[in-house]
Amino acid sequence: MKYHFLLLFLLFSFYALAQSPKFETRAVWLTTIGGIDWPHSYKSELQKEELRHTLDLLQRGGVNTVLLQTRIRATTIFPSDIEPWDGCLSGTPSVSPGYDALQFAIDECHKRGMQLHAWVVTIPVGKWNKTGCVQLRKKYPKLVRKIGDEGYLNPEQPATTDYLVRCCKEIVQRYDVDGVHLDYIRYPETWPKAKNAAVRSERRSNITRIVRAIYQAVKELKPWVMVSCAPIGKHDDLSRYRSNGWNAHSTVGQDAQQWLKEGIMDALFPMMYFRGNQFFPFAIDWQENSYGRLVVPGLGIYMLDPREGRWTLDEVKRQLNVTRQLGMGHCYFRSKFFTDNVKGIYDFGTFFDSTPSLVSPMTWMGASAPSSPTTITLVDGKLKWGGALDRSGAPYLLYNVYAADEYPVDISQSENLIATRLQTTSLQLPANRVVGKNFAVTAVNRYGQESDAVQLCQNPASALMAKSAIIHSSGEPIELPSKGSTLDADFVVVETLTGQTIDIFPYAKMLSVNSFPDGMYRLRSLHKKGRNHRIGYFIVKR
Repeated sequence: MKYHFLLLFLLFSFYALAQSPKFETRAVWLTTIGGIDWPHSYKSELQKEELRHTLDLLQRGGVNTVLLQTRIRATTIFPSDIEPWDGCLSGTPSVSPGYDALQFAIDECHKRGMQLHAWVVTIPVGKWNKTGCVQLRKKYPKLVRKIGDEGYLNPEQPATTDYLVRCCKEIVQRYDVDGVHLDYIRYPETWPKAKNAAVRSERRSNITRIVRAIYQAVKELKPWVMVSCAPIGKHDDLSRYRSNGWNAHSTVGQDAQQWLKEGIMDALFPMMYFRGNQFFPFAIDWQENSYGRLVVPGLGIYMLDPREGRWTLDEVKRQLNVTRQLGMGHCYFRSKFFTDNVKGIYDFGTFFDSTPSLVSPMTWMGASAPSSPTTITLVDGKLKWGGALDRSGAPYLLYNVYAADEYPVDISQSENLIATRLQTTSLQLPANRVVGKNFAVTAVNRYGQESDAVQLCQNPASALMAKSAIIHSSGEPIELPSKGSTLDADFVVVETLTGQTIDIFPYAKMLSVNSFPDGMYRLRSLHKKGRNHRIGYFIVKR
């Protein structure tokens, strides 16, 4: 009996690992300061080639969201009317590289079905005598405070709020970004320490004022643009685990969980660059205080590099597994450590995120899901469909394409996704994607809400199988389909219609259902290597 429960536990754990959720934010911070992630050349064509290659790797690695450092230190990677060019592109601060790097990155991400969020470093403005800080001090001498040889916007000045709002609005007005991601939206650790609770509270109010103003400004322009930030990885001390003096709420003035509760932040990407009891309890705390919005833990994979830390790959694997079980997604810091496959992290990440996923929708924005696409045809390998109706007010819709042997195609399963966030109403399919496959297409609005599917049946036999796959039982065992020579099944999984796993059994001819309450259930085959297929439904009614 103990062995049975141990085996069942291991199977459940394996199944949870093998099953990638359909909706999961999988992100990466792509740093441009000093070109440490990108670019590694001052020649524009080489920069473009390098970025395309990096995005290809990220896409193959399962990433669906790129947080691209756009405002660096009061400098930018796009032609701004407010701040000068950063030197990472041309090699010389204030000098144009000859192209708009932000627009190029947006286009390339969207071609790959990936979101691009403009990462905006807020409070730090760089070395006191460097270009960004110098030009800012000339324009607004009262806004910048010097600490050591660094300059910082003063969060206690109301004009700082106005300035950062202008910077964010410029990006949102000009570019089709999917999000604005605020970094360092906090008091610097080098700022004079708060002497008492009243000062700490005032500091939180100052940062919250900036956050609220940016959120409202972005949403007034384009309400579908996600506003997020990267708070310190521990929100505050927990009852059983201390933050060791370094947390968002009490140390640096970030009332991040309250921002979610108030509705002035869509998502948090906390910088959880810790391990063991400094990671897992605090991840649970973030999840329990998410107020229905997104919290995506930032994982410090840079600590895999022997020059940075002494982490093992197993430590990151555990963090990925736990955050998935918590329904939180994950974000890698940084891009280069991931694509360089430090200690095998890219290999594992590619396996862990082996099926595509969609960024979790912003349901709290109140937008209606689009209608489903109308017609669907397949001629000479080209899948075409009629456009859907958008009810959200955003400028355009996107489309997801699914394919499967079964009909109707199950759009709840991530493994059936073959293309995401298409901006066109057609898709040229490779020859190996066409034969014997059935297809489904859905529309998705800019808030991430998905429509019902329009279905195309190419294999009538699969439709007949689907109709006959609902088995009725009054409690007696049911007969499972024969595996034949094609069904690679070692186990059968019993699920609710919402995808909750009820039990796992070795694949046999008969399945006992007497212990299940009355209701409808879904059957799914499971191979020991993680491959799985829907094989039908059964109803228990006594």
